[in-house]
Amino acid sequence: MKASSATLISGMALLAPSSIGLFLTGIPTVFAPLPALTVLPAFVLSSSHLGMLAIAIPSLLFFAWNPGLLKGIDRIPKRTYALLVVAVTLDAMWFVGGWRYGLQYQGPLYTRVVCALNVVWIALLGLMCVRSWRKEPSFKANLAFHWVLFAWLAWYAFPYLGELP
Repeated sequence: MKASSATLISGMALLAPSSIGLFLTGIPTVFAPLPALTVLPAFVLSSSHLGMLAIAIPSLLFFAWNPGLLKGIDRIPKRTYALLVVAVTLDAMWFVGGWRYGLQYQGPLYTRVVCALNVVWIALLGLMCVRSWRKEPSFKANLAFHWVLFAWLAWYAFPYLGELP
């Protein structure tokens, strides 16, 4: 399969975790934690009845972040590692700041499980980083790493913790 086709399919496949994370239940659940990357734009767009468009944001960011994937670039850009470090740091701060609200409004089970699942996503991304440093760079590894990163951002990163509007 050509790199451009694989990248387009991968980017469009991000609509699945975006949809699950945002619209599956309408309230935060362990499987659909209402991540900030899609829920905040959905709130803004809902006043004009365009809230469904929020699920496209992770796909659009995926394409905009690394357009080299469309050309088959095999190296993960350094800015992606920086994005991962910033996102992981902010996600940790999100949990520290929202933990009490998560326990109060979503309950201990939701808050702990969603936090643990974030740790699993982050560990997977960390393992993929280590693999990319130790092995010969490849387009497949680059594409997979970016897909997992944006799937995490679309589905579990920055979950809803607190009172619903």
